[in-house]
Amino acid sequence: MSETTATITYRVDGMTCAHCVSAVTTELSALSGVDGVAVDLDAGTVTVSGASSADEAAIGAGVQKAGYTLVGRRS
Repeated sequence: MSETTATITYRVDGMTCAHCVSAVTTELSALSGVDGVAVDLDAGTVTVSGASSADEAAIGAGVQKAGYTLVGRRS
């Protein structure tokens, strides 16, 4: 049985530079179920794609470990 792929965009507070982009990308790319990470510094968002089982709590923890705050899903 194959898992469904999902793409979700989250708002992230505190990102201001290329280092921020790198830190968030590194942390989230290492998570189980995550296949792709795209950070938009100007918009203050990160788009995560991968298995639908990718855990939102783990994504929030990864963002926090990188030094930033996951504000929520972008609507």
